[in-house]
Amino acid sequence: MKHYDVTALGELLIDFTENGVSAQGNFLLEANPGGAPCNVLAMLAKLGKKTAFIGKVGDDFFGHLLKDVAGKAGIDTQQLLFDQTVHTTLAFVHTLADGDRDFSFYRNPGADMMLDEREIDERLIADSRLFHFGTLSMTSPSVRKATEKAVSLAKKHGCLISFDPNLRPPLWLRLEDAKDSCDFGLRNCDILKISDNELRWFTGKDDFDSGIALLKERYGIPLILLSKGKDGSAAYCRGIHAESPAFLDVHTIETTGAGDTFFGCVLSFVLDYGIDSLGKEELVKMLRFANAAAALITTRKGALKVMPSPEEIEALYGMNAS
Repeated sequence: MKHYDVTALGELLIDFTENGVSAQGNFLLEANPGGAPCNVLAMLAKLGKKTAFIGKVGDDFFGHLLKDVAGKAGIDTQQLLFDQTVHTTLAFVHTLADGDRDFSFYRNPGADMMLDEREIDERLIADSRLFHFGTLSMTSPSVRKATEKAVSLAKKHGCLISFDPNLRPPLWLRLEDAKDSCDFGLRNCDILKISDNELRWFTGKDDFDSGIALLKERYGIPLILLSKGKDGSAAYCRGIHAESPAFLDVHTIETTGAGDTFFGCVLSFVLDYGIDSLGKEELVKMLRFANAAAALITTRKGALKVMPSPEEIEALYGMNAS
């Protein structure tokens, strides 16, 4: 028996999100703890899973705040390290009129980029059922080597491996490098979560089924999840295709963390039931539950601190049952 259900590696940062206007007419920004891998872990912890995080923050006010918040969210932070010379990464999130987001990053470098392969604890990965990562931990040579070592260790110790490209073009000098890192993730994962725009970008296919078929043929990934925003989500598993609509009857504030919340629910379901037992009925149930959780997080500022409880998700799931 392994002690941890999921260990993730990657970025832990502050998302500054818009929160109104001051009396003087200035934009107000709220400092929300975030970072896709830790958001996924926070949702998993809400669902009762044992989680751990590997990463680096600055030895500054925000870095210590993030470690405290992640710990309170139920994430083991023993391998969250402090960098003495580089500050914690900051992201500024601007919500556009159509609900999409524009990101500006203060990360040149940021502390998450300073993780070194020598700092990867093999024992932690060996003691985990599933290892999760994305491409943001491959935007610079040092942290890419650390990521590659962690993935190699996960394969060595028989972990399931999940991957979310989480494409952020401003963080790449060349998008070809982003494609190379995405290719690495696709070659090494058992479970993929990819968004509709990422699928178009990587495959060049406008038709989603054709894009997924290309990924299946090229990489043989057992379970692929496609997130489509307000159009819901889809799953592709062992020749089975399932879809579920989004929950649109909620008061959406902003969508930061929705994909991470969705993926956390999916990974929890996979850990409970396994990939091989997922038929169409199980896939639809999994997608509906994950869509409900994602809808709930869009009604809240930030993600890591405010993940929905299983009871809240079930309430929305039941209210919208057909």
